[in-house]
Parts: sequence; structure tokens; C-alpha cells
Amino acid sequence: MVEIKTDTAMEAMREAGRVVAHALAAGRAAAAVGVRLSELDEAARAVLDKAGARSPFLGYRPSFAPTPFPAVMCVSVNDAVAHGIPGDYRLRDGDLVGLDCGAELDGWTGDAAISFIVGTPRPADLELIAATQRALDAGIAAATTGHRIGDISHAIGAVARKAGCGMPSDFGGHGIGRTMHEDPHVPNHGRPGRGFPLRHGLTLAIEPMLMAGGHNDYYTDPDGWTLRTIDGSRAAHIEHTIAITEDGPRILTLP
Repeated sequence: MVEIKTDTAMEAMREAGRVVAHALAAGRAAAAVGVRLSELDEAARAVLDKAGARSPFLGYRPSFAPTPFPAVMCVSVNDAVAHGIPGDYRLRDGDLVGLDCGAELDGWTGDAAISFIVGTPRPADLELIAATQRALDAGIAAATTGHRIGDISHAIGAVARKAGCGMPSDFGGHGIGRTMHEDPHVPNHGRPGRGFPLRHGLTLAIEPMLMAGGHNDYYTDPDGWTLRTIDGSRAAHIEHTIAITEDGPRILTLP
């Protein structure tokens, strides 16, 4: 069931989204050559704790997962598309890192992701991140009253195709509010004019995941969580929680 939020609820989600933005910023600030991925998770955890927020990631176990997620932040490196578990791997110069984090505050949730380079960037990686950002921007621009979910999906997919990138076909964005994953599903591929109608008070997490190799297929690590490109090419993931309003889309996960 899709829940349409009141203006008061959207303001509460904005506060949760602010915590998410600060947690992602802390994780990025902690990222440097030689730093363990678990240290990025620790930096995000400290932000959540200080804000009095709960992590919707920690202990989360969807139907595909063999075990509950053990951290407050997904940390995905290089060919990892999403859902990376932050462990003892130490960052290296040129690594492409994706951070995905959520926060629940006073009963409302925010969810966002960023991608960036540690140390010396490769031009191809910078373009991949830029294309992912363009895809997100296009999806958000299409998230206006009178449109439908398919308009968001089509806008994201058009940018990915133009950039020559693939996207995992069965993962995408989602409704969000009292919990992290709510209806409706927001695919990253779709046909315009199709799907759930967009109206004031609908809140969505929009999250393109672009894979440089151009394939839409992926595989899952033995950990049951980490999604990787089938050809070893790099991937980027950027996400915002937004609210559909009569005045246009409002991003709820800015600092």
C-alpha cells in the first residue's frame, strides 16, 4: 500500500534525511588510502548515535539475504554495485567507493547514497560518477505531480543508455516513509506514462546504479549481499530521498 505523507510528515522526513547526509559526509571524510571499510561504517554510526537516530540497515534481512545486514552503512568498492559489507579491506589509491546509508528519526526514515574516488581518480571513473549523477538529476526532474513512476524510470534509463552503461535490472528505488522500503517500486528502466501516479505527499528514494561495462547482469558474492558486475567493470551508485510536492520535487537528504 502506498502512503501519501502529510506536510508535517515530510518535514519530519527532512530531519531524518539531514542525519543521513551528515552520516554519508562523515563516511566520506574518513575515507583515505589505508583506511579499513569498517572505519567508514564506524564514522557513520557515530553520527547516527549523536542524533539519536536508529539505523534501518543494521539487522535488515530482505528475502534474498542469508543473514541480517551487519552494519549501518553499505560500502561498495570498484566492481561492487551495491550492498557491500564494510569489513577489513583497506582502501587503495584510485578506489571507487559507494556509500549507502539510512536513518530513522522519530518514526520517519531517510535513505541516500554517494559515490567518490579515493586518492588519484581515473577519468573513466569520474565520468561514470558524473553519468550516475546526471541519471539521478533526470529522475528527480521527472518526479512532478501529473507524471507517473514510469516517467522517472524512463528518464534515468535514457541517461544510462546514452552513457553506454548498464544497470541491475531488478534493483532500483522505492517508496520510503515510516520504513525504509515501501511501495511503490521505482525501477531504473521503464516506459513513460506508466505506473503509479505522482501526487503531492508521495515520498520516494530514487537511486540509479550504473555499471561501466554496459551489462545489466550482475552476480552476488558468497556473503549473500554484495552485488558485483559480471565483467569486473566499475559501478557507481547515487541516491536521494525526495518528496513530490505541488511546487516540484523536494530533496529530503541534503545536509
